[in-house]
Amino acid sequence: MSKARKVQMFIATTLDGYIATNEDSLEWLFEVEGEGDNGYSEFYEKVDTVVMGRRTYDWLMEQDPEEFPYIKKECYVFSRSLAGQKNEYAIYVDDNANTFVEQLRHKDGKNIWIVGGGALLEDFLQHKLIDELYITVAPVLLGGGIPLFQGEYGQQKLKLLGTRTFNQFVELHYEVKR
Repeated sequence: MSKARKVQMFIATTLDGYIATNEDSLEWLFEVEGEGDNGYSEFYEKVDTVVMGRRTYDWLMEQDPEEFPYIKKECYVFSRSLAGQKNEYAIYVDDNANTFVEQLRHKDGKNIWIVGGGALLEDFLQHKLIDELYITVAPVLLGGGIPLFQGEYGQQKLKLLGTRTFNQFVELHYEVKR
């Protein structure tokens, strides 16, 4: 019997809760002194499926279309206009989040990573589909930008599973209590 696949969020944020500037820049993230890859490789080895919104996917492709970062993972992109299509990197879906996650959970495999963005994260939170959150906080105040949490998703209780520091970064690992 295989263990249940977890739906996880792994993301970096500023101390004031932003994941990017209004211009979609992450320069602030690379200016902070970390330690190694700040736990990314360890997390990445435990997932075999990544899920993201279309805006996040398009942003990734604009950064370096020759080096898709999730080449060895099954990648799903939520998109109303491209649903049912696929390319060499991703399968586009426009399913109901509940149905989609339920299907993924029943497949054999490792954990599922919700890469971003904010609208998709909000949808997954509204439907209480996320099992664990890894939030790495950078010692930066942006004063504005794209917030980590947005919209209405209802109160959710979390249990702190652990903290780690990577030089100037602090990773918070939470389980969503059911």
